[in-house]
Amino acid sequence: MRALPAVTGRDEFDALVVRTDYHDDQAWRDVTAALTRPSGDRPPEASVHLVDDPAWAGATVDEVLDAVRADENLPVVFVADGTTMRAETQALLAVTTLTPEECVDEEDYEQLTEFGREFRTVPAGVHDVHANLSIGNLGFEEYAAWANDDPEGIYRA
Repeated sequence: MRALPAVTGRDEFDALVVRTDYHDDQAWRDVTAALTRPSGDRPPEASVHLVDDPAWAGATVDEVLDAVRADENLPVVFVADGTTMRAETQALLAVTTLTPEECVDEEDYEQLTEFGREFRTVPAGVHDVHANLSIGNLGFEEYAAWANDDPEGIYRA
């Protein structure tokens, strides 16, 4: 596994979005515009920390997780991968940073990742997912279940 640059300067209230696909700069600009577009009930101060560094090109989910795990205030990381860039929905990959070691036991981890350790979310859902996971209002498994219920497997805020 390769070492990726450290993520620095992220405020604990910022959702972390890591770009891993560098084939279409216009698609990336569209995704970032969607992430910062005002939305119905999103607080105006909601923000994202964007990692836009070609050193991350082609990074796997495991490589991204290894690089961000040092951030103790990060319950989820959002990955803008090739699927994000090509999909009409621009759905980002939401990945839990939870590890089996952080759980009471393996059964607890399995319950918390019942629908997997990742799901897709539209850009408008990033802030909702990040905020609720950060304060413990909802769990990752709840969002993953909602995405699982969607015909396209996407959480739609």
